[in-house]
Amino acid sequence: MKFNNWTIALAAVGVVSLASAARAEEKASTVMTALSTTTLSGYVDTSANWNFGTGNANTAPYKFNGPGKSDGFNLNVVQVRIERPMDETEWAAGYRVDMWAGPDANTLGTQSILATGKGDFGLRQAYVMLRTPVGNGIDWKMGVFDSIIGYESIESGNNPNYTRSYGHSIEPQTHTGLLGTYRFSDLLSASAGVANTVNSSINSRAQLGSLGGGALAALGLPGTPAGSNPYPESYKSYMGSIAATAPDSMGFLKGSTLYAGAVNGYNAGVLGTGAGMPTFNAYMGATIATPATGLRLGLAWDWFNVNTKPNSGALGGTQVEADIWTIAAYASFQATEKLSVHGRFEYADGDVDRPSAISTGNALYAATATIQYDLWKNVLSRIEFRWDHVEHGNAFGGTVAGIPQANNSFLLAANLIYKF
Repeated sequence: MKFNNWTIALAAVGVVSLASAARAEEKASTVMTALSTTTLSGYVDTSANWNFGTGNANTAPYKFNGPGKSDGFNLNVVQVRIERPMDETEWAAGYRVDMWAGPDANTLGTQSILATGKGDFGLRQAYVMLRTPVGNGIDWKMGVFDSIIGYESIESGNNPNYTRSYGHSIEPQTHTGLLGTYRFSDLLSASAGVANTVNSSINSRAQLGSLGGGALAALGLPGTPAGSNPYPESYKSYMGSIAATAPDSMGFLKGSTLYAGAVNGYNAGVLGTGAGMPTFNAYMGATIATPATGLRLGLAWDWFNVNTKPNSGALGGTQVEADIWTIAAYASFQATEKLSVHGRFEYADGDVDRPSAISTGNALYAATATIQYDLWKNVLSRIEFRWDHVEHGNAFGGTVAGIPQANNSFLLAANLIYKF
């Protein structure tokens, strides 16, 4: 091993030994080798929202929206990613950490069960990656990872539109668990996994959930005694998906994808109510290539269901049955190297069938148009107009929370994201 002149000089006067210097330099070399394969990336996501009309107490209820973002400038989130991707070897290993800071970190809701406050910070993902050489190789993730279902990403910059769909809003966001992915070929892959719960809270447990207290009382339901554990320690959540890609032989459809998946288990905070109960999510989606240069289409269907049995001790004999389903159509057109246009139209329908005392049924329509022009290097810049309409009654606006005064909501937004 070669030593630098400074190390040799120190050894000559007895300050260090050449053996210890060799071990130190070997350890430093190992650290530098590991760091050389580690990447640092991320983005800063900002926006300016203008909500037409007056009164922002009731905004359209899609994810990462709310009165706090209305009629003003916003820092949405800062993401920092540290990652060592897996290589192509049989026993490859790696890791990934996505750290979030900003208001959207609170909405994501990954704060662990030991967290004492939100504080505008959260871990979006943090997992170890491993490969086992079985067949074509099974790639594993263990830790906190994004949900396997959905047309849209948690990262706004990876989506065709700035605002999220209602389908995305009823899907799980992240899980703490184990996920395996197997690629049968370049055209077909499947994933399956197990997690503690459906909801995002890191290290959450079904047996630590409580259906008693104010959460169910707010819904008009009888609850269980405080501190009760309605589910055993072995109760877990399960998920699976399959993805198919059209081959070159399908002409202009080559590269189109078809995706289907489902997630089933205990959700500690059903749709933000704070009430915990078993839920089921199903998803089907497709991206479709077209013969028109630069034009791609998309379809997405989501279904969210809660259906507890009437004799469940957790619900004190009360059955809860509710479901929400959405369908969305997407279109994206790359007009020039820098200019692209994106549209989305969505229909969402929800019903609470039991208990009958709070039975509801209503539908939402949403149309979104986005123009993106990448003028600055590394910057995603876009302007978006969105219209939300509720089919029955009023759901938007109002200056007093809980008293909406309009059945239409209009938004004009500008979104700037710097990616590094």
